[in-house]
Amino acid sequence: MTSSLPPSVAAHVPTGMLVGGRWRPARDGATFAVADPGTGETLFDVADASEQDALDALTAADEAFAPWRAAAPRVRADLLRAVFDTMTAHAQDIAALVTAEGGKPLAEARAEVAYAADYVRWYAEQAVRVEGLARRAPAGTHHQLVLRRPVGPALLVAPWNFPVAMIARKLAPALAAGCTCVVKPAQLTPLTTAYVAEIVRAELDARDLPTGVLNVVPTSSARRVSEPLLADPRLRKLSFTGSTEVGRTLQAAAAQHLLRTSLELGGNAPFLVFADADLDAAVEGALQAKMRNAGQTCVAANRFLVHESVAADFAERLTHAFARLVVGHGADAGTTVGPLIEAAAVERVEEVVTQAVDAGARVRIGGRAPRRAGYFYEPTVLTSVAPDLRVVTEETFGPVAPVVTFGDEDEAVRLANATPYGLVAYAYTRDVGRVMRLAEQVETGMLGVNRGAVSDASAPFGGVKQSGLGREGGEAGLEEYLDPVYVAL
Repeated sequence: MTSSLPPSVAAHVPTGMLVGGRWRPARDGATFAVADPGTGETLFDVADASEQDALDALTAADEAFAPWRAAAPRVRADLLRAVFDTMTAHAQDIAALVTAEGGKPLAEARAEVAYAADYVRWYAEQAVRVEGLARRAPAGTHHQLVLRRPVGPALLVAPWNFPVAMIARKLAPALAAGCTCVVKPAQLTPLTTAYVAEIVRAELDARDLPTGVLNVVPTSSARRVSEPLLADPRLRKLSFTGSTEVGRTLQAAAAQHLLRTSLELGGNAPFLVFADADLDAAVEGALQAKMRNAGQTCVAANRFLVHESVAADFAERLTHAFARLVVGHGADAGTTVGPLIEAAAVERVEEVVTQAVDAGARVRIGGRAPRRAGYFYEPTVLTSVAPDLRVVTEETFGPVAPVVTFGDEDEAVRLANATPYGLVAYAYTRDVGRVMRLAEQVETGMLGVNRGAVSDASAPFGGVKQSGLGREGGEAGLEEYLDPVYVAL
């Protein structure tokens, strides 16, 4: 273990798998290493789940489902509120884990923990507000009742880039609805999930509730775990956050038993800056939308579409803002940009930047990987970028801001929609009429207007087109784990 994680935190991190309320090793004793991307050094060796381990976890979830769905809504609400309180009390420890295994600066890690806890609190409040319907049928011959009941055991597959927020966004509504869960954390960042899972397990145990409600199976092979689970008819729900490519594969497998499916997939967010925009505010929003987690987020601004009359000014201001960023290990004081998650991520960013430069793009700042331990890439601004380059058309997942110009609003909308993805878009303008036109015309599940962040526990998060199915957050997030049942009385 490296020194990037405080010993007081390291001593309380489970490294096994959670099955039926007990942390245990893999059946065959296999493990895999979890590394610090800021140094490349190993933090822990973690249990590597096999196919049988995954099925053990599903058995535990299936056996716990009947008593958990029968638990009173207030019982589930109180459990989640206690988890929120404990997460808040241990926020610094959780943030240290997020930084150690994921690389993001501590300030960002603390913000992620607060964001994750907010989902737990929100669904603690929503657990007692599962609404139904009672009315007389239009024909007057009977009454209609619509009840909502939990879908059943759920497989929750979380990504590496927000290891506490993404699992909270799935687990909290699942538990509030009365579902039991098997969690497959990301191979690169399983430690934070394990720490939070232990908080949930301990609260379940303290209340004499079935501890098999939550099971966690870390693995070096997502397919080895997901394939047998998706093929098992006891599983009734899949929630996945990750790439569109993997999402397609999982959806095809889920079709075998017609599982309820939520998929939050890739993005290619346009960041629109119109001629009437407040450029200082736009640059501030650009930093937030682009540089969070070094650009490694599904909602990261990927394409900066700027009106030709202000493009030079915006690029100059953005370049100066990037120059003030401090690249370093996430645990170091003053760091504002941490590492990328692994060497392959750096190689991909280098590829798309090199292609852009070879095609005539100008590097205003950055454009290289510094020579140091860990997986880093300098914050980069590119101008004179053609809209058909990979740095524009693909999700870069790195600290690169390509600036593309447009001439009028119609062209801006056309460029914004020129992608198979539609997760989020950002727009800076003072024109209220334009805002409403963008809301109608831009093909996106979310739109941030004059702000660089849209996520909120009380709002529906999700996209259109190839950015996925379903929503997380808000009332819609709870509905993903409930089946409506119509009773003709």
